[in-house]
Amino acid sequence: MARAEPPAATFERRVLRSAAEHHYLRVRLELPDGGARPSVAQFKQLVVSALRELHGEVGAALPVDVLIYEEKTLSAILRVISSGLVKLWSALTLLGFYQNRRCAFRVLQTSPFLLALSGNSRELVLD
Repeated sequence: MARAEPPAATFERRVLRSAAEHHYLRVRLELPDGGARPSVAQFKQLVVSALRELHGEVGAALPVDVLIYEEKTLSAILRVISSGLVKLWSALTLLGFYQNRRCAFRVLQTSPFLLALSGNSRELVLD
């Protein structure tokens, strides 16, 4: 009797894209030499100029909102449309100067859900 071979396994690749309209980023601006700290308007202008520098006028037209800005810590929560997340992240990462001083943006967290940025499990203190 001939043994029947089992059917060949099939492989189907599924790529799911987030259906969220926006992505949120928690970022921090690092200025190693201290000095003047940017206001919220200057911070937003710095983000737009970073986009313009890397992606031109099309990048500068990307709608980015500064939802929260803490001048004391130079931290902010930014909102961007999901299709522009990579453009914004790359522009912030490659920015190197603010007012002729060295600087760096650090992307601390990113999520399609704003609630996910409300806490950081790495900073959780248990009693």
